[in-house]
Amino acid sequence: MIKLIKSTFFQEKKTKLALTEFIAEADILSMGDQCKLFESNFAKYQGRNHCCFVNSGSSANLLLIQSLINLGRLKIGDKIAFSSLTWSTNVMPIIQLGLLPVPIDVELETLNVCSKKLVETCKNEDIKCLFITNLLGFSSDLDKIEEYCSANNIILLEDNCESLGSVLKGKKLGNFGLASTTSFFVGHHLSTIEGGSVLTNDKELHDMFMITRAHGWSRNIDSNLQSNLLQKHNVDSFYNQYSFYELGYNFRPTEINGFLGNNQLAYLDLMINKRQENYILYQEAAQGNKNILSLNTNHMDLVSNFAFPLVFMSKELCVSYREIFKSNQIEIRPIVGGNITQQPFFKKYFGESFKMPNAELIHENGFYIPNNPELTSSELKIITETISKVL
Repeated sequence: MIKLIKSTFFQEKKTKLALTEFIAEADILSMGDQCKLFESNFAKYQGRNHCCFVNSGSSANLLLIQSLINLGRLKIGDKIAFSSLTWSTNVMPIIQLGLLPVPIDVELETLNVCSKKLVETCKNEDIKCLFITNLLGFSSDLDKIEEYCSANNIILLEDNCESLGSVLKGKKLGNFGLASTTSFFVGHHLSTIEGGSVLTNDKELHDMFMITRAHGWSRNIDSNLQSNLLQKHNVDSFYNQYSFYELGYNFRPTEINGFLGNNQLAYLDLMINKRQENYILYQEAAQGNKNILSLNTNHMDLVSNFAFPLVFMSKELCVSYREIFKSNQIEIRPIVGGNITQQPFFKKYFGESFKMPNAELIHENGFYIPNNPELTSSELKIITETISKVL
């Protein structure tokens, strides 16, 4: 079987040995110096000023929305737009925190929300924020979306959990919005087993991430801000470490996660380049198959493809190709969470009135196939020949 995920880490045997030695010698394994070092290293890699390391990409999304509410930049009842083709925990925090989700359909040729669809949505809805998903390493015209959001006082946030390393017009995805989230779950671009981050250039927002990440207390922010909170709330210094200033959670990572992040960062560019090379092979094979809808990534400088999507001209073709890929021992799965507005949790709260024809077509007519940096040349040959097979 050619698996979607081949191993827990890149260079797994070497990484596990290093991890074993680290655990044996570490004084503490709760959040500490390795996590701080990873935050610094990853912020530098991404080109952002600040990084807050957390225990999952899903936690990162919830942390980001909660922090904006804590700061008063979002309020209960605000309408938050999001990509209709996404993962559940892109939209769940919007619902959980009392905001109103407004889905936007995606383009078939990029699988992502474009500026035209955003503008159409904003004609009918008073959108305060767009939490866009950069799906599978792709984007649409995110630069134009950024311009529109800036001109119309819409907060732009990026769920970049599937697109680490992708570049649009000289800028890495994850750097277009006020803040972005990343996942370090096994099988994502960089694995810390479980893990995620929120990145921003906004110091006030980053300080709130640090407070909200750990119970709402002030232990992880600078001393000047701690002093300000003590004075503002008239808290005796004796009680400071056990005073809770904002609504918060326990989203802290461990030193194990931090160590793995620092270890795997050394391989990240290599892994991203390999994913792009595989993507080019797959794309060439898919373009020669009349049964497959064409993707357009000509506007992108680099596609750090998380997994390769195949969307077929009909549901019947999709079912047939599912059997072909399975018979060739190639693991497949639905494209992310599909049309999220048709997922049971969303229909429970908002009914079935939303019509997202492109997201639904992708959900019904598509699946994705492995693209990981450890695929061998023989495995790639099997995959590309299977993509090329015309029924």
